[in-house]
Parts: sequence; structure tokens; C-alpha cells
Amino acid sequence: MAQTTYFASKPRYAILDGLRGVAALMVVAFHLFETYIPVLHTQVINHGYLAVDFFFILSGFVIGYAYDDRWAKGMTVGNFFKRRLIRLQPMVIAGTIFGTLLFLFGAEAFRGMTMSWWKILLTAILGCCMIPLIPGLDIRGWQEMYPLNGPQWSLFLEYIGNILYATIIHKFSKKWLSVFVGIAAAILIEYAVTCPMGSLAGGWSLNWPQLRIGFTRLLFPFFGGLLLYRFNKLIHVKHAFLWCSLLIILFLSVPRLGSFQNHWINGLYEALVIIFVFPVIVSMGAGGETKPGISTKICNFLGEISYPIYITHYPLVYAQNAWASAHNDAPVGAHIFVSVSVFILSMALAYACLKLYDLPVREKLKEKFLVKPKAQEQAA
Repeated sequence: MAQTTYFASKPRYAILDGLRGVAALMVVAFHLFETYIPVLHTQVINHGYLAVDFFFILSGFVIGYAYDDRWAKGMTVGNFFKRRLIRLQPMVIAGTIFGTLLFLFGAEAFRGMTMSWWKILLTAILGCCMIPLIPGLDIRGWQEMYPLNGPQWSLFLEYIGNILYATIIHKFSKKWLSVFVGIAAAILIEYAVTCPMGSLAGGWSLNWPQLRIGFTRLLFPFFGGLLLYRFNKLIHVKHAFLWCSLLIILFLSVPRLGSFQNHWINGLYEALVIIFVFPVIVSMGAGGETKPGISTKICNFLGEISYPIYITHYPLVYAQNAWASAHNDAPVGAHIFVSVSVFILSMALAYACLKLYDLPVREKLKEKFLVKPKAQEQAA
């Protein structure tokens, strides 16, 4: 009788969960500032987009921790995909639906945009299925793969990273994985110092230039994180969560480096942060400990809302952007109030989605697709 192999969940790295939340909040703040400072070179949180690369390193590390030893115990590619879809896909659907509702009744009303209902419906269905749009079908005009919920582009790459891991890369020895990661690092450095703007921002459009950025940003961080787990060289420091959080905030907030004539300086900075700084932060986070109390509660809370806030906040940013465009003569205090309100609302929405939707749905899906029915257990 065919059975679904069940693997119990492993203990989580509380600090890494918390750091994912810190990075996610930095992304929200980066996008809110972007409304008022659209020129990347003068952004307040100038390198906030590198949080995506940090997410990829975390994902690679955690994927290795959660699944590397399970292949020898009966884990199949199909079972792996089930687990990853159960973990990621419910919030993808929620973010797309929320983005669709705001597009129809909220954000775009400020701009007076009109759009054929079938195009909006098609975009929503494809977004729920993680199928990216070509630029010609973009309903917003921002050249996004997922115009109803922009940040889904990084989930598209995350899925590809998972597919590569499950089908090919998990079989690599540490030697061959090191070679692969070394090549990916060289590609990252070469692109960072030669790209026209000296910036790794990009990856959200379905065209060759943007896909090149996206895959360049995926390959080293994701599989570098996996290699980091396999070498298991952790750094043990006291108050690791505090120090790691400060490092994330610091390196994402560094102003633009170099001039337009020397854009390679900024590109090199970004590549070095991804290749050296982020792995050190992950090693410190994985090697640190939290004691029962406020720090553990903070890490758990930030970890719980990190994915929901990342995948649901951008429709609110669309609304903030539309409001700011329609009320550019409003007092500065009003713009600050709206932006802070959106930040707080993003956290509240993420927590509500987690508790009322994501956790219950995932539990139901696990029961249906992962846990062996009792009748099978008795027959085994």
C-alpha cells in the first residue's frame, strides 16, 4: 500500500526566525520611503533591497537543516514539493487576493485607472498559481511579474531554488557544492561591478535583463546558505540576536557608495555584503541562544510574521503610493501619519493572516497530504 512518509518538524533556530522578521520590517520601511524618494541612489534605507538576498541565504541554510538528512530516510522529490507548497503557497494566494481587492477598490481608485475585468481576473488567477506575467500583460504598468503583489517575484525565484535543490543540488557533495557556490560568487561579483548602475536591485520582470539579475541574486545566496549549513561553522556570541539585528540594519542602511562614474564601488560593496557579511550574520544567529523571556518572545513573534508581512505588505504600499500621488500638497505630518499607519497596519494584517488563515490552512493541508492516516499506520 502506498504511503506518505511523515517526518516530524525539527526544532527551529529562534534567532534566525527573528532576523528574518527584522529584515522583513526593513523591506516594508524601504518600500514606504520609496514612495517619496523614488531615485534609488538617494534612498534613506539605501540598500534595503539586499534583504531579499539575506532571505535567500536564510532559506538555503534552513532548507539544508530541515531536509538534507531526510533524503536517505525516504524523502522523495514529490514529498519535498508538497511540504514547500504547504509552507509557502497559502500566503501567496492570500497576498494575491488582497492585492486584487485593493487594486479594484482601493489603491488604483486614487489614480482613476480602469482595466478590463478579464485582465484583472487573469492576472489574479496566474498570481495565485505563481505563474509570472510577461511585461505586455502587466496591468499596472510597472513591468512586474506579479502586478497585484510585486514582491512575489522573489518567491518565484525561491521556488526555482527549491526545485534545483530537490532535483539536483541536494545530491552534491560538499566539494562539488563548494565549486558551484564559488562559480555563483564569481558571477555575482562580475555582474555587480560591471552592471550600468552598480546596483543589484532588480529581478521583478520577465525579461532577460531582469531575469539575469534575479538568477544572479538567487544562486549564490541560496546555495551559499546551504553550504554554510553543511560546513556547520557557527559563531557563538552573547546577545546574538541584538548584534545580528544591528548588523542587518546597519548594512542595509549604508548610503550609496561611489559616484555615477565609479558605480563599481557600490556594486562591489553589495556583492561583498552578500558573500561575506550575510553568511557571518547567519552563522552568528544559528550559533546564538535566546533565554526564556522577552528576547525569545520577540524572536518568535518576528519569525511568525516575517513571511506574512513580506507577502502582504506591498498592496498597502500601492495604496500609500496612490494616496501620496493624489495628495502631494498635503502637510508633511499627514504623509508621515499615513506612512506610519501603513507600517503598523502591515504588521497587524500579517499577524491576522497568520492566526486566522495561514496556520489553520497549513494544518489542514498537512493532515490531508503529509500525515499517515491511522488506518495505514495500523496496516503497516
